[in-house]
Amino acid sequence: MTVTYAGSPELAGVIPAAAAATAKPKRDVGRAMMFGAKGRCPACGTGRLYGKYLKVEPVCASCGEELHHHRADDAPPYFTIFVVGHVVLPIALAVEMAMVPPMWLHTVLWLPLIVIMTLACLPPIKGALIGLQWANYMHGFDPNAIGDDEPAYDFGGDGPRT
Repeated sequence: MTVTYAGSPELAGVIPAAAAATAKPKRDVGRAMMFGAKGRCPACGTGRLYGKYLKVEPVCASCGEELHHHRADDAPPYFTIFVVGHVVLPIALAVEMAMVPPMWLHTVLWLPLIVIMTLACLPPIKGALIGLQWANYMHGFDPNAIGDDEPAYDFGGDGPRT
């Protein structure tokens, strides 16, 4: 049985792993994530990452790096919920234990704080994730990838069912 991996020549046995490591220049992960968190292009650090609130620019206006093929998907909301929950929950529990306010006051206090923190945290977290993908040549950021990071196997389906 032979398995072929698309987009990874060193896994497919086409070139040795040592040669594959030198084929692509190493990218600084921390720098790319910091630029992304600041809303800047992870490649150059000067171009804008977002055209609108969370809409990623297809191409960096400064360096021409293609950004349209990022795959942030559900990770930014997940990490945002994780961060906001770990900040707000201890504070809300401390207020409950210290003062025992009525439930309406909890709603008035914590709901706006959660919404504001979520809206403030989501763009930097998404940008950092896009920077991580760029720095690690993930998905479409690998210029040597076969296709657009599509698997090289078929699950036997005949396409969409009608």
